[in-house]
Amino acid sequence: MSELKIALDEAAGEGIISSIQAERLLPYLAGKNIGAVSAAEGRPGVPSFGEANPLEDTEAPRFIRGFHDVLITIGIIVLLGGLWGLTNRYVSLLAIVALAEILVRRQRLALPAVVLTVALVAWIFHTVITYVGSTPALSENFTIGAIVIGAPFPLSLALFYWRYRVPLSLALLLFSLFGLFLAGVFYIAGTVTGSANVPADYPIQTLMILLVTAVGSFVLAMRFDLSDPQRVTRRSDVAFWLHLATAPALLYSTVLLALRLELASSGAVFTNLTDVLFGGYLQAVTVLIAVLAMMLIGLVIDRRAFVTAGLVSLGLATAAILRHNNASFDKIGFLVLMIVGLVVLVIGIGWTDLRGIVVRRLPAGVQARLPALR
Repeated sequence: MSELKIALDEAAGEGIISSIQAERLLPYLAGKNIGAVSAAEGRPGVPSFGEANPLEDTEAPRFIRGFHDVLITIGIIVLLGGLWGLTNRYVSLLAIVALAEILVRRQRLALPAVVLTVALVAWIFHTVITYVGSTPALSENFTIGAIVIGAPFPLSLALFYWRYRVPLSLALLLFSLFGLFLAGVFYIAGTVTGSANVPADYPIQTLMILLVTAVGSFVLAMRFDLSDPQRVTRRSDVAFWLHLATAPALLYSTVLLALRLELASSGAVFTNLTDVLFGGYLQAVTVLIAVLAMMLIGLVIDRRAFVTAGLVSLGLATAAILRHNNASFDKIGFLVLMIVGLVVLVIGIGWTDLRGIVVRRLPAGVQARLPALR
């Protein structure tokens, strides 16, 4: 029954049937004993589809299905690179669409779908940047320029997702909406304050806005994640891409805001992360707390992006602590590498056990909504 339900959920996730139809088909097919027997039943050593594997990575998006996909992807990259250098850029756009029709819509190749989505985004970005750069009225105004740059993405990505159902395109669509939201907020703030460059003139307020937006992105990613705790549908892949970008945004907006408030730095708003190296223990501890909190979140929701996002900050904070403890300057770099590498290995190797320790201490209702322990 569980295997049949997973298969129907996957079909609903792929758009083959609706979720309502999946719910109605489940008891019907189960009553006819369809899907009740695993394909692997009776075959020693072959785990069934629904059997848990403690080493299985449940958060990996399904975009590599074999070397065939890799070979096709290499061909796509080489072809588009050649077309970009030899022809009009609109020929490259036609090639992206034609390849998407063949490889994504017809053959359903996952890795080429990811690459073609990235190629489309790169094409749109280059085209819009070229236009903004050649228009003084736009290039001289930060907020107006940002709105014009972000405007083409939602519609283009919405059409691409509607046609090809690529999870990355939906994730990028949502991020483009967040980007337009930010640009609109900065435009309104600039109009109210009379500032032509709000991020430079109001760094603390800017970081607060970025933090609120990052939290909103995290909430949206969790909505996709919690709607598919078994991670068998397209929603899980969308959540993967959302978390991949949300994790560093959430971490660094938090860390930069904390450092700005603690150090009252007068440097550029997006470069003062290195202040942790020149501050005291308070700044180093602040960064460590933020990194550990992100790692804890990653363990709870079973997303390793929240661990990898904090490695740079972990290295900086570790270097600051070693410097304050009079560690030899020529050895600090090696000590940082050793400590960070050890942390990554401990978390990576012990992920399942560490996650079990953390999740089992949560309320039963929360545990039920999270990905299952393995």
